[in-house]
Amino acid sequence: MPTTVILLGALMLVMSIMLSPLSSRLGMPVLLIFLVVGMVMGEDGAGGIRFDDFELAFLIANLALAVILLDGGMRTRVETFRVGLKPALMLATVGVLVTALLGGLTAYLLFDLHWLTALLIGAIISSTDAAAVFSLLQGHGLHLNERVSATLEIESGSNDPMAIFLTLMLLMMIESQGQGSLWSSLLMLVMQFGIGTAVGIAGGLLVVEIANRMRLTPSLYPLLVVAAGMTIFAGTNELGGSGFLAIYLAGVVVGNRPVRMMPMILQVHDGLAWLAQLCLFLMLGLLVSPNELLPLAGGGLILALVLIFVARPLAVLMTLWPFGFNRRELAFISWVGLRGAVPIVLALFPIIAELPEARQIFHFAFFIVLVSLIVQGMTLAPMARKLKLEVPANNEPYRRLPLDVAAAGDHELMLFPLRGQQWQEARPLGQLILPENTAIAGVFRDRTCHRPAPDFLVSTGDVVAVFATPKVLLDLGKALTGRHTPKHLAERAFFGDFVLNGDALLGDVEQVYGIEFDELPPELSLAECFARRTKGHPVVGDKVVLGPVTLVARATEADQVTKVGLKMADEKKH
Repeated sequence: MPTTVILLGALMLVMSIMLSPLSSRLGMPVLLIFLVVGMVMGEDGAGGIRFDDFELAFLIANLALAVILLDGGMRTRVETFRVGLKPALMLATVGVLVTALLGGLTAYLLFDLHWLTALLIGAIISSTDAAAVFSLLQGHGLHLNERVSATLEIESGSNDPMAIFLTLMLLMMIESQGQGSLWSSLLMLVMQFGIGTAVGIAGGLLVVEIANRMRLTPSLYPLLVVAAGMTIFAGTNELGGSGFLAIYLAGVVVGNRPVRMMPMILQVHDGLAWLAQLCLFLMLGLLVSPNELLPLAGGGLILALVLIFVARPLAVLMTLWPFGFNRRELAFISWVGLRGAVPIVLALFPIIAELPEARQIFHFAFFIVLVSLIVQGMTLAPMARKLKLEVPANNEPYRRLPLDVAAAGDHELMLFPLRGQQWQEARPLGQLILPENTAIAGVFRDRTCHRPAPDFLVSTGDVVAVFATPKVLLDLGKALTGRHTPKHLAERAFFGDFVLNGDALLGDVEQVYGIEFDELPPELSLAECFARRTKGHPVVGDKVVLGPVTLVARATEADQVTKVGLKMADEKKH
């Protein structure tokens, strides 16, 4: 029997992984594939596997979400907080509350439920899964502007505590027949956010200190981080705080500080996060009974469409309008209210609490997630392109290998494949302009390593190995890597032919290029033009149209535009 369970579980994993390439070919969310495989292998499907242990499912789901949030936190750059922190927190608190109220009201009008039970359904389905959004966008090679991506990243790690708080509060009120104390609910909210934040930050700092002080076998560092993360997650829950918020913040702290073997940690955790998502969605697919979904299809579809077209857009408009988002950005964030694993996991709470309507609530949540993955998940990439929110991506190395030698400091061995138009013609290595404190270690071609002589010719298909520090990654990527980018994202097409400093004055630009900016004073700098239009938080890709000229933010630093691309009227059509 145990070997049969292992065999079936392994076959489901293999099947899901082999089907995952369909995600990019069909524009289908890979998470939807995992769910469908679980349903097909379940009790009502071809597999006939009977799995109804909700307590075990609840434990596995919590562990999987913790691993996913830890990985997401480590990949969140703290620099994005300057742009996305305030709007994301508003969206993760007030936005979740608005969504829960509208969802609950719709459920109350549609179904024959007590108003508290209807609000419980609204709370369960109020949380979005922006992490699933990024896996979809990355699968399509999309790179969003920082204002949108930062807001969605931070929201994904901070909206779960609010949804959990609302779910637990409503469960308490249902169990006490509406007599729950408002003060006890507010205390729980404060504890969820307060303890989660404090333990998460302190725990992250402690993990960094331990990892940097201990000398371990390289392969043990990723295990140390995930074990410490689980300790933070479980310990915070024991203290009455939000373990999900704590482990996400711990990941942010670890990912934004110098940590020994960090590239290896990220590489291993990427695999762990995928394994967690696989297991989570396969298990949730096994739990559901498709024949119980069909009777809910009519009302469930209406509720899902209200969430997509009414609740999420209204929540976004109410919370983000003061922060300088333009209409295209608001439209995309409204469309990115993708429901993922969290609503299904939250729907396990009523089952654990043994509410009479628990199974019905679980299947409602599952159906709404299914509709969201199909309707929103399959249209995210086309929507991002249609709304023109793409910016040129940074050129990352194919592989980064930490050296872990005291004399090397924070140097790493980075592998850059040579691609794109700039390498169609062979060029000698000596002509490359590399950042300081950087050295070429060798060139790989046809499985042979060549010495980096100055006169050695390199071209498309070669892989250049470089010793460098993480802080020069951007400059190094520009010097070595070319990408097969669409024409509209090529450097000149996107930013224009002319590059100016952000401190250049409009009056000087008028004199040099023979342009008149009648509506703005000549003593205004280009950087100040962007600050006015973006309420102080410009990002790469922001545009300011001044008569026949479009200014495009090319580089930013500390809320200041430092480099500006200038596009003339005849360039805009490209």
